[in-house]
Formats: sequence, structure tokens, C-alpha cells
Amino acid sequence: MRPTTHPRRPIALTIAGSDSGGGAGIQADLKTFAALGVHGASVVTCLTAQNPKRILGLQPCEPRFVRQQLSAVFEELPPKAIKTGMLYSAEIIREVVGFLSTHKKKPPLIVDPVSIATSGTPLLQPGAVDVLRYDLLPMAALVTPNLSEAETLAGIEISEPEDMRHAAQIIWKQSRCAVLVKGGHLKRAREAVDIFYDGKNELMLTAPFIQKVSLHGTGCTYSAAIAGFLARGFALPEAVGHAKTYITEAIAQYSRAGKHPVLSSPYFP
Repeated sequence: MRPTTHPRRPIALTIAGSDSGGGAGIQADLKTFAALGVHGASVVTCLTAQNPKRILGLQPCEPRFVRQQLSAVFEELPPKAIKTGMLYSAEIIREVVGFLSTHKKKPPLIVDPVSIATSGTPLLQPGAVDVLRYDLLPMAALVTPNLSEAETLAGIEISEPEDMRHAAQIIWKQSRCAVLVKGGHLKRAREAVDIFYDGKNELMLTAPFIQKVSLHGTGCTYSAAIAGFLARGFALPEAVGHAKTYITEAIAQYSRAGKHPVLSSPYFP
């Protein structure tokens, strides 16, 4: 009988909302971590009654319970990387910032500044934007805004890749964290273009644009993949590049759940 080996998996943590439809939020993040060979821990910030078409209701967690979840995870499952998704309120963001501030050796933090659902439902209270910008982002290794989120953070309109470059530079100057502006919703684009900027290096990441399919949870999956690759030991630019490949494959290989297209979870050795 062969001896059984028990490999040790790196741990990544997602701090985000729960999507009862399984396409975005905590559920998407944990599926992504698993596909990358990473153990996923989670801190739930909000419960949503949600399906691929709409959000029927939203219930935020008590901020002190968010902190209690963080304490439970860090006590026994210290993560190698963290990502945040839907944080919803200034109070929840302050609890996350306060907890992480107590750790001198913080793992790299990826902030997906989720502000509005695909269906149009607000997912970040107006009073929370400045707390995210001025308190959370300076702690982050990377922020991953989509076009509308980048417009809010940078205070400019974005209509072409050059605007994305400018927005990334503005956001970096504000927070001193690296920026990945995602251009998947850029009008008239023939390619899915993203701009990475860390104050020194700028990368333009491109992939074929998949036409005629609208998928839920791509932003969550992309940022979770970056966190997963960081947990596996990749440097930030490499993690971003691998995550771009991962999300491109997840979109290209989409399947269907019921009548809705859903992202795949491609194997990435």
C-alpha cells in the first residue's frame, strides 16, 4: 500500500458579499481559488437575494461580526493573499481596515471596488466611497476597478485606452497602490484591454473580445484569480498576467446553468 501524501495548500481569503445565484461574490471567489489549487477562506459582508438577472434584496452583516469572522480566519488559517469585493458600507470598510492595521506583516490585499451590480443595484453606499479611497486603498497592493469604478475614483470620463492609462495614473497618485483598470466594457472595442500601472511599470493586457454573451461575476473572478496566484507565490505583475489568461479562458469556455451563461472554472496547473 502506497503511503498517502497530504500536500499543503496556500490559503487565500475573500471578504465579500454572498450571491445566492452562485455566479459572483463569495461563491465565484471560492470556485476560482479551488480551480487554482488554493484553499479559500471567506468573510461574508452582505447577504443578497440574487439571481443572474436581478437582486431582490440585500442584508449587510453587522460590522462587528465581520471583524469576528476575520479574527476566526486569521487565528487558524492565515492567508497568503486577500481580496475584497462588495463591502457595502463605510462601517464595514473601517472594520476591515482596523483589523488589518493590527497585523504588521499583512498579506497582499487586492481591492475590487464593487459599487454597482450588473442589474444596476447599488452595492456601495455613497458615504463609503471616500473611506474606500482614502483608508482602504493605501493598504492595498492592487485595486481592480472596471470603467465606471475607475471614472469615480479618478474623477474623469473614460472612452478609450488612453483615458484608462490616465485614470490608472491618477488613482495610483491618490493611493500609491498598483492599479488594474479593466476595459471589458469599453465601447467599440475589438479586444478586451486592461491597463496595469504600479508607479513604474505599465502593462497593456489584451485578449480577444467574446461577443454576444453577457456573463455575471467576471470582475469577482478576475480579482480572485489575482489573489489566488499571489497566494501561490507569484509576483504581482505575473499574477495579473496569469489571471488575465484565466478569466479569458473562463469566458471563452462558458457553460449554461438553467438558461443563463455562467463562467467556467478552467484548470490552471
